[in-house]
Amino acid sequence: MASEQSFALPGYSLRIGSTLDRTTVVKFMERTYRELDPQQPTDHIAATVDRFLGRDTPLWWVDADSAASPVGALWLGQATDQRSGILHPYVLMLYVAPAHRRCGIATALLAVAETWAQQQGHRQISLQVFSDNQAAQALYNRLGYQSEAVLMKKKLSEETVEEI
Repeated sequence: MASEQSFALPGYSLRIGSTLDRTTVVKFMERTYRELDPQQPTDHIAATVDRFLGRDTPLWWVDADSAASPVGALWLGQATDQRSGILHPYVLMLYVAPAHRRCGIATALLAVAETWAQQQGHRQISLQVFSDNQAAQALYNRLGYQSEAVLMKKKLSEETVEEI
């Protein structure tokens, strides 16, 4: 589970979340998707949270002295490295409210994740970022994350394919 971590940003504090925070996790993930593309469907998010949110998926919230609700969050899941087969932490959600961006919150949250991962004996963390999210890509590159694969997809027609 998530252990206590230091979080030295004036005006902000870090607290550990739990499965009881399901509704807030869904809300934050929906915000993330809507900010990137307001037309993007979000009806799948609750099911995704239900599938992955658990005692073994650490969750941290950032509270601001000036706000009633959290202004940032980091949620880690697990992934398997496609090359080595090693199980490792995977960033399921990193979100900072727009009014609190560029204050160092995302960087501090990723440092918390790295410390936690090292304490658990992990040697890597991975994440996926949308190709049009240039700000996030710049942050991750600056923090030493490197592209390792390119996700490719092809949309298939909705027509039913006859059995071969």
